[in-house]
Amino acid sequence: MRPNDWHLTEDVDDFLARAGDFLRSRPALHTMPLTVIEKLRIRGADAHGAEATVFGLLESGGEVSAIFYRRPSRRLTLTPLSPEQAGTLAVHLADLGHSLPGVTADHDTATAFAEAWQRHTGAAPVLFSRTRLYRLGTLNAPEPFPDGRGRVADAQDHEQVVRWCGEFVAAVGEAASMDADSWAESRFADKHFTFWEASDGSPLSMAGSTSMVGGMIRVDPVYTPAHLRGRGYAGAVTVEVSRAALTAGATDVVLFADPANATSNALYQRLGYVPVTDFAGYDF
Repeated sequence: MRPNDWHLTEDVDDFLARAGDFLRSRPALHTMPLTVIEKLRIRGADAHGAEATVFGLLESGGEVSAIFYRRPSRRLTLTPLSPEQAGTLAVHLADLGHSLPGVTADHDTATAFAEAWQRHTGAAPVLFSRTRLYRLGTLNAPEPFPDGRGRVADAQDHEQVVRWCGEFVAAVGEAASMDADSWAESRFADKHFTFWEASDGSPLSMAGSTSMVGGMIRVDPVYTPAHLRGRGYAGAVTVEVSRAALTAGATDVVLFADPANATSNALYQRLGYVPVTDFAGYDF
């Protein structure tokens, strides 16, 4: 691969015109680029900021085979690359003067890129996250199903949604805090939320989901307060939003789980979710 096989642009519409079919060809694997780039398209891809989002696509024989994007002050995000391709891209971006705080991709691609970046720049990679991507096969409702009912959250539930997203962020150890002031810029702001609630209307568990892009909907986050766990509420609300996604016409319903959390991984597999691959994130 030659470095000039990569086409770099700051024009999100030009990028999607060339790479959109590629992203939609594997909507489960490309879940993050599909949703993030769609958000950037709607918002204008940070066009009003001091630094623009950079998009890159790898073309071979007139066909796009990989992409990356890098938002201002954010980690580089990559679709799968061979070790050679990842290494060549790392050298190319370093030679162009790009300063990267980190990289996120499927595990093998992220690791290959991080190692190449260290060889070329001396910046040591530090693993900060590892997640497992699941895709829904046949949806299986848990048995026994817990008492309660699903309800789509509305404007009156906003304070509760913000509070539980903040608790979720703290529980999973994400760096960013969450409150009403930071909500609009958070990764949760454009999600749709559903509660599993008791017969008296008390919320017991919550699940979010993305809007459908390329036939794909991602379930994120799933949260139950600690004192309500172990009663089947997370499984019930996950079934609720998964079924709603299928009813909406999604061909790919996906979610991420911490591979170190045996409980959540076992739950999702019982519900019919099938592992796709592991992802990794490195800070430099």
